Amino acid sequence: MIEARHLRVLRAVAGTGSFSAAARELGCTQPAVSQQMKALEQSAGTPLLIRTGREMRLTQAGEALVRHAAGILAGLTAAEEEVAAIAGLRAGRVRLVSFPSGSSTLVPTALAAMRAEHPGTRISLVEAEPPRSVEMLREGDCDVALAFRYGGSPAAAAEWEDLVVRPLLTDRLVGLVPEGHRLAGAERVGMAELADEAWIAGCPRCRRHLVEVCEAAGFTPRIDFATDDYPAVVGLVGAGLGVAVLPELAVESVRAKGVSTVSVEPAVEREVVALTLPDLARVPAVAATLAELVRAGAR
Repeated sequence: MIEARHLRVLRAVAGTGSFSAAARELGCTQPAVSQQMKALEQSAGTPLLIRTGREMRLTQAGEALVRHAAGILAGLTAAEEEVAAIAGLRAGRVRLVSFPSGSSTLVPTALAAMRAEHPGTRISLVEAEPPRSVEMLREGDCDVALAFRYGGSPAAAAEWEDLVVRPLLTDRLVGLVPEGHRLAGAERVGMAELADEAWIAGCPRCRRHLVEVCEAAGFTPRIDFATDDYPAVVGLVGAGLGVAVLPELAVESVRAKGVSTVSVEPAVEREVVALTLPDLARVPAVAATLAELVRAGAR
């Protein structure tokens, strides 16, 4: 019989590439890792690793087992958490990953409510942009992921079809221009009016969408600067180095010094959602976190 603890060791070995590195990650000894891998190979009835000198790689059977391990371990975690909550032993834990503007706007409100309502629930937070945050969810490295997609993208919808999706809000993109810019103070600005400007672009997904929107307006943007850091985008625009479009959540989370915000046409929107795995959605602590994130998005 394959045991969950052996699967965790296999994932660590596959991820780190060696027994010693896996032992450090798991907080145990290298011999313990070696023994558990031998036990797993005996249970599987076939070699899972090929060892050639210092190099270690998975066999076909090992690759298959690692591929299934994330789902198996997520299901087991869901079972353990639900049973523990029902038994009243603990309220649970939730590992949350969010993109930066969500971390500074939606997440604090939701987590403050969780602490007030469920003080025994432990919640951790790390930051990652989609699609990395979605990969972390599928790999079992988080329980809830905040993500976004532009304009109900069919590609993004297909990407999430195996996940539980909780819509939080629709986040409109606004234009940023320097305070002394010819369009500063304009009520509405067409994207085509910015065709000759230098651009400051954001994260890779936002950058790709910016190019698509500009091309739909009849031009290809000249991107002079690109950064994942929203304050840096605002600072570059404020210094007169170009223009940008940012989600309203991002602008809300940054002190917009030296810039003027303008509405851009056609309207560009992104859907902000919370994602989890179907098994995890039944865990009380995860379900409560999702509910508070939905409430935070409605405020």
